[in-house]
Amino acid sequence: MKLKVVVHQAEEGGFWAEVPGIPGCATQGDTFEELLSNLYEAVEGCLSVDLSQIQASPHDRILEIAI
Repeated sequence: MKLKVVVHQAEEGGFWAEVPGIPGCATQGDTFEELLSNLYEAVEGCLSVDLSQIQASPHDRILEIAI
């Protein structure tokens, strides 16, 4: 999966970024390298779902796919 990310320079120094394709997904970092590392964590957190909260019947299947 490829996602577009908008990177901004923060007024107080460092960087912050947002992922327009995932509403509410944003992060920051003091350096560009730290920002990139934080982006992976932010995207993973925004896309993760707690399976215990999914309403599924015994006839339903829950699959995990990599894209």
